[in-house]
Amino acid sequence: MLILLGLMAASLAVLPVLPAIPQDQGYHRFADGRTLLGIPNFWNVASNLLFIAVGAVGLRQFYRQPATLMLFLGIFLTGFGSSYYHWDPSDRTLFWDRLPMTLCFMAILAVVIEERVSARLGAVLLWPLLATGLLSLLVWRWTGDLRLYGWVQFFPAVAVLLLLLMSPPEYSGTFYWVVAGALYALAKLFEFYDHAVNSNFILSGHTLKHLFGAAACFALLRYFQTRQPIT
Repeated sequence: MLILLGLMAASLAVLPVLPAIPQDQGYHRFADGRTLLGIPNFWNVASNLLFIAVGAVGLRQFYRQPATLMLFLGIFLTGFGSSYYHWDPSDRTLFWDRLPMTLCFMAILAVVIEERVSARLGAVLLWPLLATGLLSLLVWRWTGDLRLYGWVQFFPAVAVLLLLLMSPPEYSGTFYWVVAGALYALAKLFEFYDHAVNSNFILSGHTLKHLFGAAACFALLRYFQTRQPIT
């Protein structure tokens, strides 16, 4: 845990010396802009239904622990926030797409800390982590700088990987965390190659990003559904 805290402190300390990261306005120009059933950017909107479905099941089954509640609440709201954004892409609507995703990133980190390090520490860190996620988006909207949001998106992934490698599990099912991480990495790859994928396949890269991202969330749902305490 000391290594993780040191990495967190060092990465945050580096942020102020990095150049500001503005929001690329080209990000809003997605490859697939088809309108179907009167819905603009139809496939990028409709593909978010999977997040709503996974989040709804998770909320129904796993609402007793605050960290898992916030994880599945974030997944559930991502479906709505992302649909809202893709209906009318802009910085204003992108805020509501990213906000529930920060809940997911930070809740995942809190869950893994609870299970791999200390249940009490994970519970204590959950709310500061969630507040940092919200702050990162407010800083972006106030200043136009995405540095802190970039940290919120990528640091939990690095931290979770380190904890999975270095700390013994309390529950079975680590395989599902690995699968979720691999699916999320593929989702980010499809996001980056949105236009290239759209030129060669029926669906665009960004729509596939949603499908693979939802599959990653489903892998996490299966983890909570099937895990057993390790004695």
